[in-house]
Amino acid sequence: MEPALLDTDTLSEIMKGRDAHVRDNARQYLATFGHFTFSLMTRYEILRGLKARGATRQLARFEQRCQRSEVLPLTDAIIVRAADIYALLYQRGQLISDADILIAATALQHNRIMVTENRDHFWRIPNLTVESWRA
Repeated sequence: MEPALLDTDTLSEIMKGRDAHVRDNARQYLATFGHFTFSLMTRYEILRGLKARGATRQLARFEQRCQRSEVLPLTDAIIVRAADIYALLYQRGQLISDADILIAATALQHNRIMVTENRDHFWRIPNLTVESWRA
């Protein structure tokens, strides 16, 4: 198992705890590394969803998870890398959302594999290793 950056969909599934494969992989990852790592952009995506639904209990649990996790900030180096990714995908006619580009740039900048179910988007990005915890 390698150091990973969790995408929003994977972290959300960990929080829900419905998928046994994700749950098992998450436990194994925590046993190896001691904490999860995700992007500040993922924090934003989950926060906005919980706040929009008024999910106060889940919001409190998410805040506790953030305290126990490594939340990687968006830095200038990540922004520059994201702009390069955007330009490449634009030229290929394969654009994905800005949030996904920023999350991928964070993974690349920190030499992390990307754990996501959104493989169709992330596999478009050169040099990004993508993994699923569902299978």
